[in-house]
Amino acid sequence: MMPVRQVRITVPGGAHARPVAELVRLAAEHSDPVTLRTHDGTVVDLSSVLAVMDLALEIGDEVSLETAPSPEADAVLAALAQALDPVS
Repeated sequence: MMPVRQVRITVPGGAHARPVAELVRLAAEHSDPVTLRTHDGTVVDLSSVLAVMDLALEIGDEVSLETAPSPEADAVLAALAQALDPVS
């Protein structure tokens, strides 16, 4: 079973350049691929800034972050969630 983290975007301005760049940076540091799934089922790999930016995610949008099971999976998902929802 893939580790999954549900996140409601609260970062000011939604998923614009700065939080998306942080998502890609954090995902690149993880040894396994990390994906983001939107409420409508669209899935993008977090290795691509453009793929994430094309989603035009806004404040209040809910997404799922997923990665393969590993000892670091929960930590990387928590860090990614923090980039989109810094208040939680």
